[in-house]
Amino acid sequence: MKKIILLGYMGSGKSTIAKLLANLTSISYLDLDEIIEKQENSSVKKLFSDKGEIYFRKLEHQILAALIQNQDSFILSLGGGTPCYSNNHEFLKADHVISIYLNASVDTLYERLLFNSEQRPLIANKNPEEMKEFIAKNLFDRSYYYNQAKYKITVEGKSPEEILSEIENLLA
Repeated sequence: MKKIILLGYMGSGKSTIAKLLANLTSISYLDLDEIIEKQENSSVKKLFSDKGEIYFRKLEHQILAALIQNQDSFILSLGGGTPCYSNNHEFLKADHVISIYLNASVDTLYERLLFNSEQRPLIANKNPEEMKEFIAKNLFDRSYYYNQAKYKITVEGKSPEEILSEIENLLA
């Protein structure tokens, strides 16, 4: 039974790497935000605006807890804030979980998020300067939770294939 969880800030490559890893290992891929959207029949952005972040975070915790308890094997991509709420970071330390933090710098995240910020509720209405400042502060605030992961991979200057290779080595 393998429960592989990828975490990190939005734009760090969690979904991309999780999909590639699923293809490589033939373990099913799950995206926590997609599961929430399907269950609620609404986008994350709309859930934030209509029901608020507290509602979203409670739902996120409930679904994550159920996945950790009920699924056999999976590769799960978390939302960027997931580890930071409702003690979700404790799931990352469980014996039966392989948690991997995809660590990216503020500059890398900013470059990746600049042109698709409208899809990201936390940065959707920020100008470029505000966005970069928000990412820096938010990343600092979240670093304690992200660093609860069992493994940390720096993504700076690496292709998805190179990151995938590092993960393969961790799992070997």
